[in-house]
Amino acid sequence: MRRWQKVLVFGLAGVVVLAAAGGGYLYYRLNANIKHSQLYAGEDGDAGKEKPDAFGRTPINVLVIGSDSRDSKEDCDIGGGACDGGINADVNLLLHVSADRSNATVLSIPRDLMTELPGCKDESGKSVFKAQRHGIINATLQGGPGCTVAAVRKLTDLPIDHFVQVDFSGVIKMSDAVGGVPVCVSDNVYDPQSHLKLSKGEHTLQGMAALQFVRTRHGFGDGTDIGRSSAQHLFLGSMIRQLKSAGTLTNPAELLSLADAATKALTVDPGLDGITKLVGLGEDISKVPSDRITFATMQVLPDPADTDRRVIGPNAADLFRLIKDDRPLSGDPQPADAASGAPSTAPADGSSGVPANPSAPAAPPAENGPDRSGITVVVRNGSGVDGRARVLAEALQKDGFGKGTAAGPAVTAEHSAVTYPAGKEAAAKQVASALGLPADAVRAGEGSSVELLIGTDWTTGTGYPASSGGSASSAPPADPAAALKGADSRTADDTSGCAPVGHLKTVYLPGLGDMTPVQAYDHSKGVPDSAP
Repeated sequence: MRRWQKVLVFGLAGVVVLAAAGGGYLYYRLNANIKHSQLYAGEDGDAGKEKPDAFGRTPINVLVIGSDSRDSKEDCDIGGGACDGGINADVNLLLHVSADRSNATVLSIPRDLMTELPGCKDESGKSVFKAQRHGIINATLQGGPGCTVAAVRKLTDLPIDHFVQVDFSGVIKMSDAVGGVPVCVSDNVYDPQSHLKLSKGEHTLQGMAALQFVRTRHGFGDGTDIGRSSAQHLFLGSMIRQLKSAGTLTNPAELLSLADAATKALTVDPGLDGITKLVGLGEDISKVPSDRITFATMQVLPDPADTDRRVIGPNAADLFRLIKDDRPLSGDPQPADAASGAPSTAPADGSSGVPANPSAPAAPPAENGPDRSGITVVVRNGSGVDGRARVLAEALQKDGFGKGTAAGPAVTAEHSAVTYPAGKEAAAKQVASALGLPADAVRAGEGSSVELLIGTDWTTGTGYPASSGGSASSAPPADPAAALKGADSRTADDTSGCAPVGHLKTVYLPGLGDMTPVQAYDHSKGVPDSAP
């Protein structure tokens, strides 16, 4: 174990020892600081369960939720806006620590993502959030953190072992406790909504300035949550390096201050509702070297129905699958498919890569199998990848489905599905079975035909990627480099680059109109900078 790892482990353990030596008062105080809530609040299903590796070790998935709650005077003063007790998830970070504790992934899920949301209930069984076919994910926190857990579980199909919710004041207290967090910005920036105002270059952020930085969205990148996620990754990577180098974890007084600040700002699930359990989690995380902690942002596309919102994009399903399979995203591991000799990626058009023989007849139905020739399927592409409807229509014809099976109009679809009109449920189930789609992907539709809707969770191959069977060929294991394409990934040890200030007109100043964050800085000389 490296020196900084020992410092972290023994430092955290020292909080418990110090508390015990103080007659239990400090231990009680820190435990009493922590609030807790149910892990999973979905109306059906559960949070999932990790699969152990060959040595019996299991990964850990922790959903870190940044709350914009204004239910206390302190948070109202900090957050601004209407102090009406409303609550949304300002930040959703999924932390995955591998079973062998050799690597970790921190995946940002944009707060403006539109996706299918589950209904949720509180611990008494009362409904607290209604299911939505297409809703914004940050609203799920209105049903409690367990509802956000249920939404992320539904989105990613990943088990969620724990959650940690942090409020506005927590960011301020934590940044103060570590002595400030060094950051860099590429240009002058002013975002009047978050109140962040910094000159080009390096700054050390504490208190309110730290909160302004992690909340800024209109100042970075294209003014969406993607630019903010990138800045947050820079901030978190810097905080990790600061924890290692600042001596905070070797100073009992500073360590107690850090523990007190952290616990006051936390709401956790029952599995983490005590200091000793949090220490155990910290010990697991501390085993991962900085160069093996990968920050990434889930790939998204503009929502066709609202360009201010986002929908799941290509490669996101592969990224979820790599995390679920406990594959490292950093370092230079041998891809799982390299050992088998399988190709690491599929052609962009989603085909198998084997040249088709145009003169070959369509494959007949399997001997003694169901006769599919009377089932005609309309294939509609919502994957965001050109040509997918044609590829899958041809695959279905070769699998014995009707000659009229063909591509239909494009559709917006996050999750792949087979829909059917009255009387054709059995036919739809045959389509799903042939492609390896799960049973719950078959549902009643509004059209007059059996329709295959290709979602953004299925961008390559002719077999549904989450499938372990089906008569169509299954997709090969995802390649980490390909799965990270468009995910703005970096490792925690990366000190290069600055938070990219945007050059689009994403901010507004009264009397002056829309302008870039750089122009806003120049026009706001009377506004003090957030940090020197």
